[in-house]
Amino acid sequence: MAFFSALIAIGAFIKIPVPVCPFTLQLLFTTMAGLLLGSRLGSAAVWVYIALGLLGLPVFTNGGGPGYVFQPTFGYLIGFALGAKITGSISAGTVSMKKLLIANFAGLAIVYLCGMAYYYIIGNFVIGQPIALWPLFLYCFLLAVPGDIVLCIIAALLGKKLIPLVRENRR
Repeated sequence: MAFFSALIAIGAFIKIPVPVCPFTLQLLFTTMAGLLLGSRLGSAAVWVYIALGLLGLPVFTNGGGPGYVFQPTFGYLIGFALGAKITGSISAGTVSMKKLLIANFAGLAIVYLCGMAYYYIIGNFVIGQPIALWPLFLYCFLLAVPGDIVLCIIAALLGKKLIPLVRENRR
């Protein structure tokens, strides 16, 4: 869990600047946490990362601290934890490429659902930085999702190779 919490933090700083919502490698590591650690531990690794950031460690894309909950992109962090849980649940006990892809894309859908809903609510009703639906969809989905689809495919390929190794080492 600690290893994946650290990878997620590192992934926050490997980013491609996209207006409004930066594209990072966090999705790759949160998805891999779900695949390799399973639903419960994969999600817990993400929650540990979030807790460390909220306690003040600068592990998030734009720093850390309890006030980070007012960052419009904080919903994506919640989505990462829930996405890892879903990915781990769906992929449990399989190395089928089809099932791994389904698990990863289900997790991705959760990330975007949480992230975009949170962004819209925080921006429009809490911090006074309103965003209309079209810019939200454009910047927080359309521009980022192609890269995230690639990350889901990479995670499935890695999972297919690594899941049997992880199982063997747990015995």
